[in-house]
Amino acid sequence: MSTTTPDVTVVIGAYEAMPYLIRCLESVEAQTLPAGRMEIVAVDDGSTDGTGEYLEEFAARTAIDMRVVRQENSGGPSGPRNTGLGLARGRYVFFLDADDYFGEEALERMVAMGDRAGTDVVLGKVVGVNRGAAKSMWKQTVERADLYSSNIKFTLSAQKLFRRDLLVRLGMRFDEELKTGEDALFTMEAYLRGNGVSVVADYTCYYLVGRDDGKHVTKSGSYLLRFDSARALMGLIAAHVPPGPKRDILMVRPFVITLLPQFGPALLRQSDEVRRKKMELAAPLLEKYWSPGVANRLKVHERLRLICLSQGRLDLLLDILEFMKDKKEPRAVRKGLRGRLYLAYPHFGEGAGLPLSAYEMTVTEWIGGKRLEVPGRQSTTAFLRRLAGKARRTARSAGLHRPHRAHKV
Repeated sequence: MSTTTPDVTVVIGAYEAMPYLIRCLESVEAQTLPAGRMEIVAVDDGSTDGTGEYLEEFAARTAIDMRVVRQENSGGPSGPRNTGLGLARGRYVFFLDADDYFGEEALERMVAMGDRAGTDVVLGKVVGVNRGAAKSMWKQTVERADLYSSNIKFTLSAQKLFRRDLLVRLGMRFDEELKTGEDALFTMEAYLRGNGVSVVADYTCYYLVGRDDGKHVTKSGSYLLRFDSARALMGLIAAHVPPGPKRDILMVRPFVITLLPQFGPALLRQSDEVRRKKMELAAPLLEKYWSPGVANRLKVHERLRLICLSQGRLDLLLDILEFMKDKKEPRAVRKGLRGRLYLAYPHFGEGAGLPLSAYEMTVTEWIGGKRLEVPGRQSTTAFLRRLAGKARRTARSAGLHRPHRAHKV
């Protein structure tokens, strides 16, 4: 083992990882970062498919310093990651899943970015292989991304470069009680308590692989685990960010990404018992963390469903889900002296107990679904007028403008 401090410790937690592990390890060995500047700590979490044996075989022949730990199955990814983190010596730590693999220049580019920017977390562009991957945060490379105005809050997986000093100083570990969402909790804490976040978007650093054998951990497990995850992440955000616009911005993530999928059209196929249990689990989260500031940042169908949950109105929620399941498009309705626009989802204007504001369209509805972080509600009428004015000016400059009669949307 080298006595010099490596730049990066690559921590690989592996469970039943064959044959994906082969390409994973090859991608570490192929890094343009020299072998002497990194180390691998691989933890076999009780595999029975030859994963542990392959790790030991690879360690015996690679030029990279590599330690292999074989332990009893811990029941989730947190255990092996914590074991690896405890053995890490590098200035940075990267948690590489055994199913996935690096782009060749990934570590060199991310270490250079962290050193140049002085940040504690570096995100490298991720693309999916046989699965989807988030895209909105990879539009540009930035040395210091703002957590509140950027989309980095929507990528909370563990596959990032973390400065080890931060993790040691804060005593950070993955929560082994959580069986899903443990990486979101870990990463959000590093975002909130670290010295900034960088984004490397001009090179694909990480390939996120979809397994075809059904063993990917995020595809399994009870719905109860998702509520545990939402509860933990909301609690973390509330502990570190006081009430107000910044907290509201961050709360969008657990409400929309973690909680809301439990109340999609699939709920229509579930038993009354499961529906009631989900409502019971959601109620205290809505009571504690739901706010007008969160509601204002959501699309109408998101806001409507969460308001139904906050009011305990499963009956109204099921009507909205039936509408969504049939892929119906709600009509836009102009209403009131200020000419605000609303989407006429079920029970609009019927006095069923849902406030009119639940149906109000925001800028989000008009920008191709792109989520914009805007303070409060913006007048949709004013927004549309600005769009129309810009279109008229463009047409006039091109010699295409002709008088026309105004019409209502």
